[in-house]
This record gives sequence, C-alpha cells and structure tokens, in this order.
Amino acid sequence: MEFSFGLILSIVIAIFLAIDAPKHERSPWVWGILGFLFGPIVLGIYLIVTDRKVAGWIILGVCILLILLFILLFGVGMFFIFSGA
Repeated sequence: MEFSFGLILSIVIAIFLAIDAPKHERSPWVWGILGFLFGPIVLGIYLIVTDRKVAGWIILGVCILLILLFILLFGVGMFFIFSGA
C-alpha cells in the first residue's frame, strides 16, 4: 500500500511539473523526469524557481525534516540492534 501511494504521488507530481513547466518557459521533460524520480523535493525546488517561494519553501522544509527524522530513527534503531538492548 505504501509503495503504491508513493508511486502515485510521484506520477502526479511528474504530470503537474510536465504540464506547468512550459507556462514558465522550462523544459517539461526535464522537470517531469526529475519530479518522478525525486518527488516532493523537486516540486519544492520548482515552486521556488517559478516565484512561488512560500509554498516551495514549505514543501522543501517539510521534506528535509522528514528525511532527517527518518535518518535519526534509523540511527537509533541501529544503536539498539547493535548494542544488544
């Protein structure tokens, strides 16, 4: 279920970027492929580049915080596994 949600989200972001990019004189292929591969991070960067800075920084900030939280939780999990607790 989670895999399919992530895949659908990446496809939706890629379609949005591919449709919206020509309106801002950007390459739809490049932004669509980047949006599919990297998802919300590229969406945030795209919004910042196309002068929708508030929404872009919010999306980018949330993505970075979630990635840092994942790394922290992974590190704590590895600590508990290898410490024998």
